[in-house]
Amino acid sequence: MISAKLSSKFQLAIPKAIRDQLDLKAGQQFTLIAKGDIIELVPVRSLTAARGSFKGSNPNGYRDHQDRV
Repeated sequence: MISAKLSSKFQLAIPKAIRDQLDLKAGQQFTLIAKGDIIELVPVRSLTAARGSFKGSNPNGYRDHQDRV
């Protein structure tokens, strides 16, 4: 498990191993989501980076608006 320390200015440094694994860049934006005692950092990706993410997915079998409660 990799850990990080919150500075006196309330800043965190993301360890290099995680930056490399997720291909994070300096200045990159994140969405923060609080779930109880957990904080999730979700990298904001550009639309061009997301292109092709759902290639091959099958939309058949999903609920339609009329099926929702």
